[in-house]
Amino acid sequence: MKPADRELEAAGPPQVRLHFTVLSQRVQIDCASPTLANLVAANFRALATPSASGAVDLHYGIDTGDRGRPFLLRAPDGTTLVSHALDDLLFDLEKHLTVALQWRRPELLFLHAAALARGERAWLLAGDSGAGKSTTTWALLHHGWRYLSDELAAIDLSSGRVHPYPHALCLKHRPPSAYPLPGAALDLGRTLHVPPDALPAAAETLPRALGGIVFVRYRPGLRAPVLRPLGRAEACARLYVVTLNALAHPDHGLDAAKWLAEQVPSHSLECDDLAAACELVGRSLHVDAP
Repeated sequence: MKPADRELEAAGPPQVRLHFTVLSQRVQIDCASPTLANLVAANFRALATPSASGAVDLHYGIDTGDRGRPFLLRAPDGTTLVSHALDDLLFDLEKHLTVALQWRRPELLFLHAAALARGERAWLLAGDSGAGKSTTTWALLHHGWRYLSDELAAIDLSSGRVHPYPHALCLKHRPPSAYPLPGAALDLGRTLHVPPDALPAAAETLPRALGGIVFVRYRPGLRAPVLRPLGRAEACARLYVVTLNALAHPDHGLDAAKWLAEQVPSHSLECDDLAAACELVGRSLHVDAP
């Protein structure tokens, strides 16, 4: 029995046990209250699997934070993370799971990017934190695009395919009125989460061949969106910056970034008006029909 499993057992039987499959990894999350279970289930609903016998790859436990006590996230490596609010708890869970997946699937290239599908191909929206990736993703889902992932894109370099990771889309700010949030969105204070089954387009369940990459940058006050093609050198440099597990790949990940820059087109998108940006992207990029 792993140390983390012994801690969970010592803490008493969980009230709710959830199972998910993420990038072929079996994940079990034990929640100490129905409220916590509902939050976790909504976030990972598209990845849920029925409980079954067999080994679990990643086992988490969440203790309740009632009566002013913090939430305790017990991770598979034996560490315990302390969170004082639900948004922090979900952030800590997602972050630890993201790192764990990188360790368990080192053959995949993980990018800090959202992933959408159009026709048979996947397109990535990359950029710095706060650049507008998730908000642009939310808007494009209203224009015929389909959802693969938010914040994390996993690419199989041997096939050039992007694997889906359709957890809840996370927004730091309310989107413009043209793209209102559904009633099922979870307002956790500092973040807003849209469960996969509440998205305006269905979530993808199969890997898609990578079609291209768009580096997003929100520029308030910009009169019209600007979409600019990137040369291979600039695309490679930008890709390397958003690579999360560069050290798991040859030449510290530089070969992977160079390969991606050579295989698919890359563009820079600067915008303020989301509707105009979505129209420009759909009109200018050589994307498949929905």
